[in-house]
Amino acid sequence: MNRDEIVRMARDVGAAQPESLYGRTDYVVMTISELERFAALVAASEREACAVIAEKTVCDTHLPTGVKIYGYKAAVAIRARGQA
Repeated sequence: MNRDEIVRMARDVGAAQPESLYGRTDYVVMTISELERFAALVAASEREACAVIAEKTVCDTHLPTGVKIYGYKAAVAIRARGQA
């Protein structure tokens, strides 16, 4: 996740950029509710990025059959963390 994506997510939840504070304009202001929604967006984005990597990863070879076992189950488990 890059800076632009983080800033976009903050804006998506309603974060405001005040005019300036002691000459600084490199910050945003959020309510607790907005901060909670922002944290949820960041967590969901990171979960999805991890799940995509897991799906593309060969974890092991099933010894009896020789079939490659992919990280599908890991991806499902990662995504399920957001449902709790």
